[in-house]
Amino acid sequence: MLLEVSNLSKEYTRTNRPFFAVKDVGLKMNSGDFAIIIGRSGSGKSTLLNLIGGLVSPTVGQISIDGCNIMSLKDRELSAFRNSYIGYIPQGHSILSNLSVLDNVRLPHYLQKRQGDVDKRALSLLEQFGIAHLANAYPQQLSGGELRRVTIARALMNKPKLLLADEPTNDLDAQTTYEVMHLFSEIANEGTAVLLVTHDLSTIHYGKHVYRMDNGELKSLNT
Repeated sequence: MLLEVSNLSKEYTRTNRPFFAVKDVGLKMNSGDFAIIIGRSGSGKSTLLNLIGGLVSPTVGQISIDGCNIMSLKDRELSAFRNSYIGYIPQGHSILSNLSVLDNVRLPHYLQKRQGDVDKRALSLLEQFGIAHLANAYPQQLSGGELRRVTIARALMNKPKLLLADEPTNDLDAQTTYEVMHLFSEIANEGTAVLLVTHDLSTIHYGKHVYRMDNGELKSLNT
């Protein structure tokens, strides 16, 4: 089991009243699984993704990734683990405007101080996603779909075992959405577990497992 989430909850206080953004969630994924979580804005799906990614600490519950209880890791250990095991695609565009496409994709490699041919890996990803010709371009010269491909390539730079994607097709047209979702399917077929959250119902048929998030609670839609 690559990902195992059990009894996971995150409680916040708003206007002096407690509420659960995530409530008693359980989730399991194996390598190569493609899971999609749908839900309206404010349903807790992005919070769940941030909890699994180690970006937010839960109130209660357990998160195990590749046999490691990430709750037991100290901050520096967690950062190193996240950069090695987890690829994260946030909402919107997180590409650094002062770096070229190639430099943006290479960035996780340098943060992890890894060995190996960084250029070969980065260029291979750009080639795989059909944007190798944009290696020396800058973000402001790219379309929305091209920027999203760069973001995905960067998230895969360190060969993560788990890829988390937060609304990756938001603001994309139908054709670009199809292309991006097809990329996620290919990534899963290559053995990376993909967990994607979205409010776009047109994308759910790509997922092997589909869930709905509502008021912090996760329910499977698979029959």
